Amino acid sequence: MLREKGKYASATQNRRFVWAEIIWPLILEINDVAFSLKQYQKKRDQVCKEKNVTIAVTSRGLVSLVQKGILLKEDDIYSIHFRLIPYMRLKANCDYASAIHEVRVK
Repeated sequence: MLREKGKYASATQNRRFVWAEIIWPLILEINDVAFSLKQYQKKRDQVCKEKNVTIAVTSRGLVSLVQKGILLKEDDIYSIHFRLIPYMRLKANCDYASAIHEVRVK
């Protein structure tokens, strides 16, 4: 019997996907700590088409990243948590696990 994932597992999966496939590549692409909603939507549409993923999954992932504090939102501008800036400057791969760890470290 195949069971559906619980809501926490699917929320984590959505966050991981949005972070790995949309947000972090976008940050490295534009080489900036902040991006506009329009920039995000353009990247999201491209990824959704390539990966055959619904926009609903990505929007839940984006909201979840804001709730976790990895992304900060002000009007239509999103920015990464200040502790993730060194990764961007080094053009380093920053996976979701690293991002959540950096943000949670006091």
